[in-house]
Amino acid sequence: MSPTEAWSGRRPPSGPIGFVPLAAVAFALTFVVARSTTADPPTERASGFATRKEWTPTEDVALRVSDDERPEVETWATLVNVHTGEAIPLSSAEPTFDRFCEALADRTTAAKAPLDPRLLELLRQVAIRNAGARIELVSGYRSPKLNEMLRKKGHRVASHSQHSLGHAVDFRVIGLTPAQMKEAITKAGWDGGIGQYDQASDRFVHADVGPKREWYERGR
Repeated sequence: MSPTEAWSGRRPPSGPIGFVPLAAVAFALTFVVARSTTADPPTERASGFATRKEWTPTEDVALRVSDDERPEVETWATLVNVHTGEAIPLSSAEPTFDRFCEALADRTTAAKAPLDPRLLELLRQVAIRNAGARIELVSGYRSPKLNEMLRKKGHRVASHSQHSLGHAVDFRVIGLTPAQMKEAITKAGWDGGIGQYDQASDRFVHADVGPKREWYERGR
């Protein structure tokens, strides 16, 4: 075929290879132009930390709760276990009784026993009179094993200690002397035993729900 015949207006041979419809070409060009040449923005991912949405009561619910029924949540002081370093807020609602018993479990065996609830109430009364104080918990429940071990080491502990019954707590209020701590217990109207330990290496007070009595120990 001569060049003249090739461009004489004859239609090229049809078929899947020799002919590409103009519509298909236009569609392909549109797709290429429309496709972004920049990277897609990264998908936002969760940080991995759970978030808690604060619930705000609706007006009609809030109106049904009187001021007397609203729990007091203001923190009065902080309880700190001197053996574990654990810190617990102290308020009218915290800690719960079970949490209090856990915080004052035996420091050697981790055994715990139900403490007398009056001990927690005493600490609250002391905290009210010393707002923002740090109250260090020295001793709470004491297992018979720990009590005997202390006796063998020469510590002056009773063979049938109030601690072993879950009836006593030893604590100190940072910033107060043992005499001031004892006064705080007395002002709270405590009707049990009160011990004052004024030692250079360790200062604290003891309170138990046993018979009303007082004692004072001073050492090196």
